[in-house]
Amino acid sequence: MFNFILLQAEGAGGGIMGQVFLFGSIILIMYFFMIRPQQKKQKDTNKFIEEIKKGDMVVTVGGIHGKVYAVEGDTVMVELEKGMKIKVEKTALSLEYSKKYKETK
Repeated sequence: MFNFILLQAEGAGGGIMGQVFLFGSIILIMYFFMIRPQQKKQKDTNKFIEEIKKGDMVVTVGGIHGKVYAVEGDTVMVELEKGMKIKVEKTALSLEYSKKYKETK
């Protein structure tokens, strides 16, 4: 009977290592499927914002399409149809429309 109790105690220690391994693998899966792609997307967005120049076709996060008329520090003048211009923050511009526009060129 004493041997049986000792065997159960050893089995409990192996279970803890299995749980640590499981927890570690869950963290790795979360990193490769959630955190890493988000960091890459943020890096691409920051690169896009820094490289905005006059004449680029852009769309704002709110869905307004236009062409960059002027870049002034952290703001951008976007020219809409019929010569109307609006001033928006660079961070309010979306990367998506520019990608689609470059692919069709």
